[in-house]
Amino acid sequence: MSSLPAILQPKEDDIQKLLAAEVHIGTTNSDFKMRDYIWKRRPDGVNIINIGKTWEKLVFAARVIVAIENPQDIVVISARPYGQRAVLKFAQYTNTQSIAGRFTPGTFTNQITKQFREPRLVIITDPRVDAQAVKEASYTNIPIIAFCDTDANLKYVDLVIPGNNKSKHSIGLLYWLLAREVLRLRGTISRDSWDVAVDLFFFRDPEEIEKSEETQNAVVTAPTVVYDEPAISTTVEPAFEATTQSWEGVTTAPDAQWGGEANW
Repeated sequence: MSSLPAILQPKEDDIQKLLAAEVHIGTTNSDFKMRDYIWKRRPDGVNIINIGKTWEKLVFAARVIVAIENPQDIVVISARPYGQRAVLKFAQYTNTQSIAGRFTPGTFTNQITKQFREPRLVIITDPRVDAQAVKEASYTNIPIIAFCDTDANLKYVDLVIPGNNKSKHSIGLLYWLLAREVLRLRGTISRDSWDVAVDLFFFRDPEEIEKSEETQNAVVTAPTVVYDEPAISTTVEPAFEATTQSWEGVTTAPDAQWGGEANW
């Protein structure tokens, strides 16, 4: 990262985010064209990506994106489910076009289709999953920026951003950093901070969303039990007065005659 000027150097917080999201964790396989971006190989066979090269390519890609005058001429594509939310958020904040989900064949080549587009730049989440978009972009000479893992195929890719493109946190963070750098170079935001949380770019499981909504609704609609307080009597009962009972004039039974033996 020594080739970058001081203003474009990453901060300690940025490096911590890259490590926490496991952007540097590659796969056990490696393509020979990705050899320059691999730092080392762990004993368990996993390749480690050089995050210094990742940051340099992020800044380079942001400069390429800013060079295009009309942001609507940029299309961001992700067929991988983990990258669809990140693509939509990136397009929202940078005012670009997005294709989240299946890429319709002929989008860049068949002018009859309703989805036909003529972009000046294409951003790909995974060259393997988005192979159809890469192929059609190569037919029309459209530059391609791609997030590439250690086993990615770099054919027709013009600008490589090395990083883990199989983790939802890694993909979300890479798009968040790229969007932030684009807005900084455009002058939309300052370099001090960005109030958009990186969590908005992370993939969320629909089942987890439904469960959280159900729990929230259960808490809101829970019946409140009202306990009635016992009524307190305000009347004062008269004090009990002890009376002495007179036994005068009361006749007692005569003493029984117990003479003789009783016949049972």
